[in-house]
Amino acid sequence: MPETLDADRLKRKLKAAGDATPEHWRTRLHRAISWIRRAEAETDDADARFIFLWIAFNAAYAREFEQEENERDKLHGFIDTLLKVDADKRLAALAFQQFTGPIRVLIENKYVFEPFWRALREHDSSNRWEERFNASHKAALDAVMKGDTALVLSVVFDRLYVLRNQLMHGGATWNSRVNRQQVRDGAKIMGRIVPVVIELMLENPYVDFGEIQYPVVM
Repeated sequence: MPETLDADRLKRKLKAAGDATPEHWRTRLHRAISWIRRAEAETDDADARFIFLWIAFNAAYAREFEQEENERDKLHGFIDTLLKVDADKRLAALAFQQFTGPIRVLIENKYVFEPFWRALREHDSSNRWEERFNASHKAALDAVMKGDTALVLSVVFDRLYVLRNQLMHGGATWNSRVNRQQVRDGAKIMGRIVPVVIELMLENPYVDFGEIQYPVVM
């Protein structure tokens, strides 16, 4: 059974922050915690658990796009902001402690590496995607040795983003027997990372995470 994410504890911390905190910050976290609560109910369905956790994560970082910015740029910018306020290095501890387990398995899985699928779609029989795959894996290992949390998380979220696209865009069968490992690993990694992300945001209400895309309209 997956670990408990404890949405109730996060909700209490949000309530304790009070109404003096920025409204868009409260709305962002209220939404994210609601999806964490929904993910907690999924103890046997890894597909649903991953999807709900990704929605929680998306609720936390979503904001208006800037010019020349794509979704991945926005995501990596959000992680960089979190690392700056993570004085206790909780994300680093999580990334490095988990690297020998689900994170390393995910990074070594070609089915969550976008160039693999691009080569397949384009009938590219060269080994360029494999060279890039090996280089990415080596970069992640080097980043662990150097304690480069930003690079480790960048590689991890590049893989998770591919898995997100597969599930969200109907590129995978629900509860399929094929390629289950990346879904289980993805759900496990998100189950550890997302609560830490929310806690860091709860502790930093005045950090600029940007305006929410869909404000509350009464």
